[in-house]
Amino acid sequence: MKNQREKIEQTISDHLEVVASLSESCGDVLEVLVQRTEAALRAGGKICFFGNGGSAADAQHLATEFVVRYTRQRAALASIAFTTDTSALTAGGNDFGFESIFARQVEALCKADDVVVGISTSGSSSNVLAGLSAAKKIGALTVLFTGRTGGEAAKAADQVDLILAAPSEITARIQECHLLAGHILCDLVEETFADGDQ
Repeated sequence: MKNQREKIEQTISDHLEVVASLSESCGDVLEVLVQRTEAALRAGGKICFFGNGGSAADAQHLATEFVVRYTRQRAALASIAFTTDTSALTAGGNDFGFESIFARQVEALCKADDVVVGISTSGSSSNVLAGLSAAKKIGALTVLFTGRTGGEAAKAADQVDLILAAPSEITARIQECHLLAGHILCDLVEETFADGDQ
C-alpha cells in the first residue's frame, strides 16, 4: 500500500510541475488562439476539433463545451468534433485510408473563417497532420495541440499557424495540459459572448 501511495503522490507532483509551467510555455499561443477564435465566431465561422484515442475524446469534450456551455448561460457557439461520425470515419478509412479521415471532413465542412484544431500528443499522427494541411489549403486558422517536441508537425510548421506544445513528453501529462488549455479557451471565449460582446 505504501508503494501505491507513493505512486499517487508522485503522479500528482508530476502533474502539478507540468501544469505550473504551462502558462510560460503556452500562454502567448493560448491568448492568440482565444482572440482568433472569438473573431472567427463573430465572422460566422466555427471551431473544429479532431484527434485519435484520448485526443478524440478531448475533441468531443471541447466541442461540446462550445455548443452547450462551459459555465455560463449564453447562445450556442458553433463547434464540431470530426471524431463523432462513425459512418464518415469508417467509410473514409475504408475507401481512402485512415490517414484521410479528417482531411475528407475538413474538405467537406470547413471554410476560411473557421478555426481547425488537431490534437496529437506526439505531433506525428498522419491523419491529424493531413487534416491540418487540408484546412490550411482552405485558408482556415490551423492549430495543433501537441507535446513538447512537436513531432513531425514541427518539421512542417508551414502547415500549422499555431502550435500549443504542452511542456512534457509523457502522454498523460500532455493530455492533462490539453484539457486545461481547452477549458481556458472555452472559458475566455464564453465570457466574451456571454457578456454580449459579439
